[in-house]
Amino acid sequence: MVDQTHPETPANPEDRPNPDHPAEAGAAAPGSPGQAGDTHTADALLRELAAAYGVDTSYWGWDGVQRSVAAGTLQDVLAALGVPANGPQEQQRSLAESRLAPWRRILPPVLVVREGQESRVDVHVPHGGEVRVWIDAEDGSSHEAAQRENWDQPVDVDGVLTGRATFAVPGGLGLGWHTLRADAAGTTAQCPLVVTPDRLRASALLKERRTWGLTAQLYSVRSSRSWGIGDFADLGDLAEVAGEQGAGFVLVNPLHAAEPVPPVEDSPYLPTTRRFFNPLYLRVEEIPEYGYLDAAGRAEVARLAEGLHAANRSRDLLDRNASYAAKLAALELVFAVRRGPARSRQFADFCAEQGQGLEDFALWSALAEELPPSAPEWTGAAATPASPYCGEQRPRLAARIEFHCWLQWLCDQQLEAAQRSARQAGMGIGVVHDLAVGVKPGGADAWTLSGVLARGVSVGAPPDMFNQLGQNWSQPPWHPGRLAESGYAAYRDMLRTVLRHAGGIRVDHILGLFRLWWIPEGAGPESGTYVHYDYEALIGILALEAQRAGAIVIGEDLGVFEPWVRGYLAERGIFGTSILWFEHNADGPIPPEHYREQCLTSVNTHDLPPTAGYLAGEHVTLRESLGLLRRPVAEERAEAAAEQEAVLARVRARGLLAENGTDVRTTVEALYAYTALAPSALMGVALVDAVGETRTQNQPGTSTEYPNWRIPLAAPEGVVLIDDLPDNERFLSLLGTVRGALQPGG
Repeated sequence: MVDQTHPETPANPEDRPNPDHPAEAGAAAPGSPGQAGDTHTADALLRELAAAYGVDTSYWGWDGVQRSVAAGTLQDVLAALGVPANGPQEQQRSLAESRLAPWRRILPPVLVVREGQESRVDVHVPHGGEVRVWIDAEDGSSHEAAQRENWDQPVDVDGVLTGRATFAVPGGLGLGWHTLRADAAGTTAQCPLVVTPDRLRASALLKERRTWGLTAQLYSVRSSRSWGIGDFADLGDLAEVAGEQGAGFVLVNPLHAAEPVPPVEDSPYLPTTRRFFNPLYLRVEEIPEYGYLDAAGRAEVARLAEGLHAANRSRDLLDRNASYAAKLAALELVFAVRRGPARSRQFADFCAEQGQGLEDFALWSALAEELPPSAPEWTGAAATPASPYCGEQRPRLAARIEFHCWLQWLCDQQLEAAQRSARQAGMGIGVVHDLAVGVKPGGADAWTLSGVLARGVSVGAPPDMFNQLGQNWSQPPWHPGRLAESGYAAYRDMLRTVLRHAGGIRVDHILGLFRLWWIPEGAGPESGTYVHYDYEALIGILALEAQRAGAIVIGEDLGVFEPWVRGYLAERGIFGTSILWFEHNADGPIPPEHYREQCLTSVNTHDLPPTAGYLAGEHVTLRESLGLLRRPVAEERAEAAAEQEAVLARVRARGLLAENGTDVRTTVEALYAYTALAPSALMGVALVDAVGETRTQNQPGTSTEYPNWRIPLAAPEGVVLIDDLPDNERFLSLLGTVRGALQPGG
């Protein structure tokens, strides 16, 4: 989501925040801070309160300058966390409450531990009272927890002298979601106990043999049978074509659902939900019930598809609204076909497995068909799925709810078919899904999961070299405390659904599992601060669900980060991300041999033009045309040319590129051969580079100024369909170059 790598400069690079102690996690490094936001600095009491809730009171900018966070920002962010902080009295009371909070409950809200390690849990009961603690495991077995010494002094909690006892959680528990229970003289408590992998095992399988794969924006990759937009059937076909050339995976954009009816959001990174999929990607003709349509129904589907089939050969901008409107009309016809007993059972089983989450998503979709985003019901009678109004609407909307559940079932089946095609084509990994950072503030997740999302703030990024005013992504963040109180259920369910038919998952801005830049409502992106999360829990659960799915995890770890973060992710078996153009230090481009092994390495990213366009300076030309440059265009072009030449000189020095007279295609192939010298276990080959595309897919910092996410796959000669790839000489040549570089002589 960001386009550069900036290691932060902390006071002590070796220090990691302790997720078990929010005050430590949120503590800012000492120093002589500059100013961020207004000039009203926070006093010591407010800073202490912020630190207690994991809110940074200062941060290191991309330029190496430490900046303090304004008092108003801290108060607004604390308010979003539900912490009163207006004035010294409120701050003092809130600080006292933060210290008493653990003592008010027998067990913590959730306990996330690593396999093979004995962990400890504090239990709070009336002083001197006895308590028994045990674990009911996922497999039905029961395990007693042994008490350990604890000499903490009792604390007065609302007039009750409360003691703290410490128990050991045995290290031999299996991976999974267990239940920790306590009984103190008949007063009982329980909480989820999650045992996570110390290290994701799937990553170890790739150490013996490096592999490469295609990276693609699925909606842009069409075939002659597409409805104007690339779909799940196209994904399976693309995987087959790539697999036949030796690819081990195909990485696609987020496939999360957008609005249930047009107009729909173009950006796959601004979905309405991250758990459920976009029916826009369904291939109508692949639905079994399509075969039972009568002649009139088939004729109508053919009519709806006809114009969209013709659009597949056009370089014009993609029109999601036209495709989705036609596809929805066809899907309504197929939905009316009666399902047989076996298919009905499968559908019922799917709905039961997905549970209340699917039911509520389908209810939101049904309501959103009738209520515009600005309708007062969304903030009134229909503010939550549990409202009396929604209870009244469920029976009235039962057929529409079933329709939207049915669409998700079809998505699940077609994704399963795509992954099956990938594996049958010889791919060791198969389809790698992309997980967006967040969701739309008025979408399904914001509605169904409002209890675990923070209000009054949005997620973004502080100012950096490329975005000197910062970025506001207009997405509500997880509320760290409420998410933990829920046992991370929503997070777990999201991961499980995305991973059901995946060989891997790429987590966009994985640094957001450590901390996120919260921007108070109405403030500019520069007037935010970092809020810390329990990364040990979030990364651990991610590793657990990926391991159970047999999937790898790739973290997009570009951007501003604390130096220890990449090492921690590697320790947990999570792949990092390296982009050729961003791998440099004070001495210039870093030799590829020094790249990380546990990494997905690529020449470019979707936030840059395809390599042919990048070499031609399209990123400068486009930004100039959009008024995004902050200095004379001549300076921008000179700097871009110098950066490219620094890399190309090293490519030539390896004998991979002639000094003069090379064309763009030869240069692109040489850059990939050079990148393949890296020891990285995974290498990504951009499909746009393999066909010679030059147009930018996404220009950061724009919305309507540029048609982001609407560029169909094309070469200079014209549109390229999946049907064309097996005989596309440029495509075959680049893939052959990569294959030969990774497996010389093989």
